[in-house]
Amino acid sequence: MTDHPCFGGRSGTLGAIRPDWPKRRALGRWWLGVLAVVFASGGDAPGAAEPSAKPARPWNVLLLVSDDCRAVHGCYGGPAVTPHIDRLAQRGLRFDRAYCQYPLCNPSRASFLTGLRPDTIQVYENATHFRQTVPDVLTLPQLFKKHGYFVARVGKLYHYGVPKQIGTNGLDDPASWEKVVNPRGRDCDDEDKIYSIIAGSKATVAVGTGNYGGTLSWLAADGADIEQTDGKIAQEACRLLREHRDHPFFLAVGFFRPHTPYVSPKKYFSLYDLAQIALASNPPGDREGKPAAALTVFPPHYGMDASLQRTVIQAYYASVSFMDAQFGVVLDELERLGLADRTVVVFLSDHGYHLGEHGQWQKMTVFEESARVPLLIAAPGMKAAGKATGRLAELVDVYPTLADLCGLTPPAALEGVSLRPLLDDPQRPWKKGALTQVVHRVRGGRAEKPQAKGSVMGRSVRSERYRYTEWGEGPDAPAELYDHQTDPREFRNLASEPGMADVLAQMRELLRAGWRAARP
Repeated sequence: MTDHPCFGGRSGTLGAIRPDWPKRRALGRWWLGVLAVVFASGGDAPGAAEPSAKPARPWNVLLLVSDDCRAVHGCYGGPAVTPHIDRLAQRGLRFDRAYCQYPLCNPSRASFLTGLRPDTIQVYENATHFRQTVPDVLTLPQLFKKHGYFVARVGKLYHYGVPKQIGTNGLDDPASWEKVVNPRGRDCDDEDKIYSIIAGSKATVAVGTGNYGGTLSWLAADGADIEQTDGKIAQEACRLLREHRDHPFFLAVGFFRPHTPYVSPKKYFSLYDLAQIALASNPPGDREGKPAAALTVFPPHYGMDASLQRTVIQAYYASVSFMDAQFGVVLDELERLGLADRTVVVFLSDHGYHLGEHGQWQKMTVFEESARVPLLIAAPGMKAAGKATGRLAELVDVYPTLADLCGLTPPAALEGVSLRPLLDDPQRPWKKGALTQVVHRVRGGRAEKPQAKGSVMGRSVRSERYRYTEWGEGPDAPAELYDHQTDPREFRNLASEPGMADVLAQMRELLRAGWRAARP
């Protein structure tokens, strides 16, 4: 397998720090794991350059992952009611320019959980398991398991087909976990009640179609939070926190919402007045100014009128608020058990989501709304607690960051960088670009394999000011250039404007130089 010169490759090993830990039982378990790895590798123990007279305990990790969730939370200035995620932002660092490496569930999750980019693992759709191409890769949870942590997953971390695979292992990686829990709630039993958009020149609504994972579908559900799959996920996560509070743990909690179908209890729908929901504003000529390959939704908005668009957005926001409530259940339990001051908490989504921008809905583009993700990191003792950073981050950075914070030496092959320095100094100079890619059809629409006839790989780089995208390779490849200082919604493609030739050349060079050249 050959790495793409821009989007694949290898990086170096990062340093480490560890907080103190006085409890001997968990300490012994952790050091057994450390010594096993040290003797196996012939290297020094992690953190050996920082000897201490006292034994040290690694911090716990609580990784909370939402599905298809764009940055609409209150802490991001968005319209969604999310008091619990906002509370985490008050004691962590909010990343305002964080980006996925591929705007689709399986490629994105496989990427950030292996620390490798899509071109390295060769995963571009929802069917390929990363171990088919990188069978011996050491995943993020595996690293912690090898160092003696209790490592568990509740819900969706690696890819699941939603909703059909809820309650199963989905496309899981058994080697990554010591314990897995796959809750299944009444949302799976209420599918005959779900409403769905039927796309067309004039969209209609149908009930109980049975086809939900890729459609705009919703249900204001009866019953309580605990009856829903995400409610059960929260309860199971709390149980594992209680059972393993005295051991170092890596607990990954994957919520299914707000992935379609947008199912949540009725009370969350009531948070949003349909008449007050703002629609995406798309000026005339917006789609016409973009390469055909950049777009996937035809007709625009799937043919929905303004009323249907508001109905879908209300359901999406309701699902975000429902997910936030379950997030709060887990966060409350962490705090009740006295674990917050020795646990690194990370919240992220696998990619962003369109709600009508450019006539697009859902994911699978490299426009800002689809490529950008929410990312919050709260670590004990960090100096930038409650602050935000405009520095660039990528989901592939999560693996080296957690390893760094917990004093573990990650594989040298990781293709991201540790974000730990930003947790103390969020304004320090940082990476020059964040890279996202996606496969489309040349004439527009989704595709799965870059080598398939009529398909083209779109590669995009985001600097702190500009986004530059190329569809294909060569001097005649269609391109896009947007200035986020004057055009944050990416309406005006500047790629062909003579006055932007120098910027275009600089961004093209940044894209083609790849992730290594963009590192801080």
